[in-house]
Amino acid sequence: MKQFTILLFVLMGVLTSCSSDNSEMDEMSMIEDEKIYQGNFISVAHPTSGIASTNKEKTMLEFKNFKTDDGPKLDVYLSKESNPDNYINLGELKGIEGDFTHDLPENVNLSEYKFVVIWCVEFSVSFGHAELK
Repeated sequence: MKQFTILLFVLMGVLTSCSSDNSEMDEMSMIEDEKIYQGNFISVAHPTSGIASTNKEKTMLEFKNFKTDDGPKLDVYLSKESNPDNYINLGELKGIEGDFTHDLPENVNLSEYKFVVIWCVEFSVSFGHAELK
């Protein structure tokens, strides 16, 4: 009977640890799914400031308290590097001051495309960028 009781306690411990590991893994994947990427803009060729962040669903890129100089044609790039060679063009910058949103492509890998770059198309220069972390 004593061996049965010990075996029962061991089995309960294994079952408890398995179920808690699974729930911890589920919680970790939920946290990763709800992670918001965010970064502060830093100036490159022109004074640029503000915050870039994603929503929980990773469908929108939001600019808060954004400010930069005006340029002839400024686009928003989602790039693999701060000086864009590999990038996704999110379209024309919606303004040089304020709060704006840009749509993100479906299933974009933000661990690869982690730089938001304000790019002057006419002069091929970065006004500034934010690294999404």
